[in-house]
Amino acid sequence: MNNPPHFRGFKPIGMPEENHPVVMNYEEYEAIRLSDSVLLGQVKAAQAMGVSRPTFARIYESARRKVAQAFAEGKSIVFEGGKVYFDSEWYSCKNCSCWFNHPAKEDKVTECALCGSSDVEQYKEDSQQIGITDKDC
Repeated sequence: MNNPPHFRGFKPIGMPEENHPVVMNYEEYEAIRLSDSVLLGQVKAAQAMGVSRPTFARIYESARRKVAQAFAEGKSIVFEGGKVYFDSEWYSCKNCSCWFNHPAKEDKVTECALCGSSDVEQYKEDSQQIGITDKDC
């Protein structure tokens, strides 16, 4: 996966806060993105994700069911973990909540790509750093 979502999820408008959102894994997000946004066929989308076509179909079907459940029941969608590997280093800015990647691993990141703040933190797979914010990078 090259780019994780720059946001933690979605919330329906006009619904009270709830404690049971629909959890969508990053690979499910990626399957929806490749198939329905980038408009790749299943074979090319599977190749892009590094999985077999039948595996892609299962991931995509699961993602579609979760989106349908969230829409039909007015639930939030939250993106979390799953079996993913990011091709580049990702950072978050504590000042503006921006997420940005850094493909040049040999260069040290010292400031936010958006606001220039030095208060940046590298994303770690086992952490819970991604948060829902109203700010958009």
